[in-house]
Amino acid sequence: MFFPQEYMAGANVITLTRENFDAEVLKAATPVLVDFWAEWCGPCKMIGPIVDELASDFDGRAKFGKVNVSDQEGIANQFGIRAVPTILIFKGGEIVEQVVGMRSKRDLTANLEKHLAD
Repeated sequence: MFFPQEYMAGANVITLTRENFDAEVLKAATPVLVDFWAEWCGPCKMIGPIVDELASDFDGRAKFGKVNVSDQEGIANQFGIRAVPTILIFKGGEIVEQVVGMRSKRDLTANLEKHLAD
């Protein structure tokens, strides 16, 4: 199935599913930024490329993943996702930050940086 570029995860961004979520996020050695998105969501199309840029900027210091809430309802329900886009930052398997709605690259960088410094 073909998806326009804005729906595809960048090279440094993992497409997260029920099968890989625990290993890639909850058991990760570094902080993980997870973008919960949907194909029908306009702001998701705008924040997606920002997440891809951050994945390149933070390569090796943090992990990045995307969850399509339409395909992965179980994960969305598990973390109480009620609106998209929602960004969750995990550290040590725990949610340490939640951001709902569109944010700038600068805001998301600041959110992530504070959890790298801990």
